[in-house]
Amino acid sequence: MQVFSPLRHFSNIGHLSGARNFAGFSDSSRTTHDIAPRGSLKLQLEPGDLLRIALPSEVARTGLLAFDAEGNRGDQSLGLAPNAAVPICDFDATELVGWMVARGADVGAVLKLSPLGYLADGLVLRAPRSLTVWIVNPVTSSDLVNAAGAGAVVVEHTLADGKSRLPDPLGEVREEFTVARGTAQAYELRRGEFLQIIDVEGQQCSDFQALSLAGLDRSRERMIDATATRSMVRRSFPGPGLFDKFYDADMSPMLSVLQDTCGRHDTFGLACTARGYEERGFPGHINCSDNISEATQPFGVAPRRAWPAINFFWNTWVDPHHHIQSDESHSRPGDYVAMEALDDLVCVSTACPDDIDPINGWNPTDVHVRIYRPETKIQRSVAYRTKEDAPMQISQESAFHTRWAPLTDQFAPARDLWVPLSFPSQGTLGEYWACREAATLQDMSGLRKFDVIGPDAEALLQRAMTRDIARLADWRGTYSLMCDDTGQVIDDGTLFRMGAHLFRWCCGSEESGRALSNLADREGLQVRIHDLGGALPNLALQGPKSRDILRKFVFTQPHVPALDQVKWFGATVARVGDREGAPFFLTRSGYTGELGYEIFCSKEDAVAVWDAVMEAGEEFGLQPMGSAALEIIRIEAGLAAAGAEFGTGVDAFEAGLGFAVDLKKADFIGKAALERNAAAPRRVLKGLLLDCQDVPPHGAPVYRNERQVGVVTSATQSPLLERAIAMVQLNIEHSETGQKLEVGLLDGRMKRLSGDVTSVPFIDPQRKKARV
Repeated sequence: MQVFSPLRHFSNIGHLSGARNFAGFSDSSRTTHDIAPRGSLKLQLEPGDLLRIALPSEVARTGLLAFDAEGNRGDQSLGLAPNAAVPICDFDATELVGWMVARGADVGAVLKLSPLGYLADGLVLRAPRSLTVWIVNPVTSSDLVNAAGAGAVVVEHTLADGKSRLPDPLGEVREEFTVARGTAQAYELRRGEFLQIIDVEGQQCSDFQALSLAGLDRSRERMIDATATRSMVRRSFPGPGLFDKFYDADMSPMLSVLQDTCGRHDTFGLACTARGYEERGFPGHINCSDNISEATQPFGVAPRRAWPAINFFWNTWVDPHHHIQSDESHSRPGDYVAMEALDDLVCVSTACPDDIDPINGWNPTDVHVRIYRPETKIQRSVAYRTKEDAPMQISQESAFHTRWAPLTDQFAPARDLWVPLSFPSQGTLGEYWACREAATLQDMSGLRKFDVIGPDAEALLQRAMTRDIARLADWRGTYSLMCDDTGQVIDDGTLFRMGAHLFRWCCGSEESGRALSNLADREGLQVRIHDLGGALPNLALQGPKSRDILRKFVFTQPHVPALDQVKWFGATVARVGDREGAPFFLTRSGYTGELGYEIFCSKEDAVAVWDAVMEAGEEFGLQPMGSAALEIIRIEAGLAAAGAEFGTGVDAFEAGLGFAVDLKKADFIGKAALERNAAAPRRVLKGLLLDCQDVPPHGAPVYRNERQVGVVTSATQSPLLERAIAMVQLNIEHSETGQKLEVGLLDGRMKRLSGDVTSVPFIDPQRKKARV
């Protein structure tokens, strides 16, 4: 193990001791966690740590289990008594039980929780000694499906010493060490081992390079190569995030990225150099390139004045003028990157000494490195945060993953979940036609669900939604929008009324929940907004045979609508097979324009529900469908998507969503702006039937002769129309149906794709299929 540590000259180091707050970080010693219904949370408490636990309502049930280092219960040291029996089926106990078994703890104790009573300001506990604490949020499957008071438990953890702590190890650690600020360290990594590089205090960049050990034995330096890697992964510019793999100049894979909790890195820049500091008036400043040269010299690596490197946690991007820009890092304390070695390697990591730029938060700190043995199991995942300052969530496998996994290896992240992209047995085109002609089943668990409950629930939603919620009957739903005061769309989704004061909002973004909560607080309304998190996974059963499939296994009680009584945008509560079967919330909705339904159930019932649907659908040609086929279908159906048809600077009418805006309502947020814009529209959403099979990218300019008159928001090749189609936002003056326009490619000038303006949807404009 080689270390290069002398601080020859480090200008101003330590002078900005409060730089973490200066750079925009709040108190890094305090983190907030939401425990979804039926979920659990594990925290490591040290002496003096504080826990503040807030229950969603006075009817909520939750409990705590505490263990000391020997695996013995330690609830009493927190002033709690473990005496409440909770059925293990009322929460997802798999991780907790596994943790207890691994430590020899009494598994039977999982049923004996210390109950936490409801306090308006939350319950505060102080740890007198080191404890591992589990907090669970138990809810029965039936209560979850019926929205009977299930909400998230909020836990705030404050560290006693005010300092950041390293994240828990990912597995069995072979070796770990700290790379002190302003130094570099070289180390060997064997094929199959795993490497974790951790930003200890946040906003600290770490340059990284790896060389083939076999190459060094033959006096050949084969290191991570920027050109080869960019060519293999088909990305040219440095940008936020990491490549999946890194290659050497011979195109041999060296490392595979498994986990990234930050999401903002410079994939290939130079490590900082002596010349870079000299040119700015800092001769003799310590730099990463010299550090890397000295650290790797014992391995026979030739020194370099400038080292190419992966710049972990360095926040760079390419602006519209193709200039590389940089700013303070996005990394938080404990953020990390985990990689698997695909060859025997010599690696080097730095803790960057730059204290004259914002990249290290103006105050360089340490980097920690862990090396794990090959038998370690590390799930491939990326980080997801519901908001910039929210705790990081590692992407998880869906509740249906055990059924998806044997069918495909092609997954993509959908918020905090991995969902199938396509299925090789049918392919994207086969899945498309199955949805058009038979039926498909798709994992849509990435949808966000909020239960809105209380005497003022309708009043809140009437203010927040663009639809007239007062007209919504029990067991009926409506597609609606939430807008800001400028008329721009915050979120879209489907709102279902399940009772006089009980609603379920199924939408695309957590911002919906924050907006509803802020509005309720501001107007003093008696209402609770329960964020269901990942507690209610859902499937989309779509296609002309979908109702026939449901008839084979859906059971409903007399007090709710029967299956054949659930009309377009209707809802009911059902069970699989009979009154004892797994419960689920059933809605006649979807994102395809076809006849279709959505099924919402608890995690624990997900596999049973999946099996029931697939068994019933076998005779009707039911096929699984991924997100790639859905994208084709939703464009043909003219259905808007966030980040495409609506986003910053686009109001509801310009996004083609005016049909969901009821200007006859007395008032709602954004109404004044939308009335003004509706009276004098600038842009409208239209379709473009292209005279070719070329599919233009999102953002491609649309021209009338030499003048740009619009922009492509979404495009695809339509199997049904046998041509490329695009949804486009056009200036009102050039939006007449039948007008000939051109999409510009190759800088908008050198290649043009001609097409005719049309209305959307492209197929079934009256949406008769969905209404059948």
